[in-house]
Amino acid sequence: MAQDHPREQALPRTVGFWGTALFPINGMIGSGIFALPAIMAAAVGAFAPWMMLVGAMLMLPLVLVFAIHATRFDSHGGPVLYASAAFGRFFGFQAGWTRYASGVVAVAANTQVAIAYLAVLFPVLEDPTLKAGAVIAFILFSTIVNLIGMRLSVGTLGVMTFVKLTPLVALIVWGLATRDPAIGFAWPQFSAFESVVLLTFYAYMSFENATFAAGEMRGAKRTVPLALVTTVIGVAAFYMAVIWAYLAIAPQVTGDESALAAAAGALVGPWGSVILSLAAAFSILANTLSGGIVTPRMTYAMAQQQLLPRIFMRVSPRFHTPDFSILFYGAAAMLFSLWGGFAALAVASTLSRLIMYLLTAMALPALGWRERVSGGAKPPRWHSVVAVLAAASTVWVAGQASVEAYRMIGVILVVGTALFFIAARRQPDSSDVSGPDTPATHATPLPKTPNTR
Repeated sequence: MAQDHPREQALPRTVGFWGTALFPINGMIGSGIFALPAIMAAAVGAFAPWMMLVGAMLMLPLVLVFAIHATRFDSHGGPVLYASAAFGRFFGFQAGWTRYASGVVAVAANTQVAIAYLAVLFPVLEDPTLKAGAVIAFILFSTIVNLIGMRLSVGTLGVMTFVKLTPLVALIVWGLATRDPAIGFAWPQFSAFESVVLLTFYAYMSFENATFAAGEMRGAKRTVPLALVTTVIGVAAFYMAVIWAYLAIAPQVTGDESALAAAAGALVGPWGSVILSLAAAFSILANTLSGGIVTPRMTYAMAQQQLLPRIFMRVSPRFHTPDFSILFYGAAAMLFSLWGGFAALAVASTLSRLIMYLLTAMALPALGWRERVSGGAKPPRWHSVVAVLAAASTVWVAGQASVEAYRMIGVILVVGTALFFIAARRQPDSSDVSGPDTPATHATPLPKTPNTR
């Protein structure tokens, strides 16, 4: 039923565990899985699959930090809520703004990469005008799907996930069954190890996507943490299996992003390369759709916390989706996709996420201390341990970034700070921050809608 004030209507909780799991899966499995096998095999040889386990262990403290936060908060926003509750509105805004900026740049860049894969099969897309039109067409498609409703969005994402994973599963099974898997364990040179460990860390980034839309997850305080932990474990095993299959099929194939497609061609002939190229395009497009679903929920949450103008929390009375946030995100992604000079911003997008990771890690002991001071239960000591490990790994990875990335993140932070103070001119009220076990600001009773996934 439509509310009298749709901008203040809560979004319905329609997503179960499997729908929730699609967001971290598609966040982590994009274009990287098609390029990493050759890159890591060239760098560390037979140790390449184990590098993915190293990357998962490096990311695990951060995953646990997000999972712990997710047991306390069940509203939209994820890191926006965590940083706001721990450190105040300014840091909550920066956590959301940096992640949002990263997401907009990534969707524009990734869609261009997906169309480049399709251009190999359909040369007409090499025409700059047609390529730009194809990029805009997909962003527009994902925006419309997202506008119509979370049920349709999750259903479409599920179909695309099936399409992209099926050829990879076939490659694993066929490759390991018909070729010598050569599963070994040989320590690499340390310099080679260090050169690719960052790639493995990056492979697991975006696992946190499900937290952005927690307000639409059924049983969010259980569903979201379970989805975060299980999908990271599952994706790590999947990456390892893909690399083992690559080593078994075509260890001599070297080079670029098409190496896995070349391996499929060596296994089953030209059609193998065609199918893997299509799978790569679908993988990237599913990654893009996933970001297009959850990232607008972040600006919706920021508006709820009065960190952005109220228009961003407008909800469609017909479809029960944050329509203005979705349209704004889609328009921004289209503009960036047309701007040939956004490569520098793309370099800074990873660093933007690291700022959000660091704030989230630091928020965990801060909130634990507040709970203890206010007379609540003392948090387990291991919470602080994983927070310290998560912060340390994040700082170490940030230390590997280029000077150019730091310059661009400085620009992003300056712009974000200006936007924060513009939004802060609106006087906050006492319900600004939804803390643990508190409903989202301005939330009204959930409309009656059928459940899905």
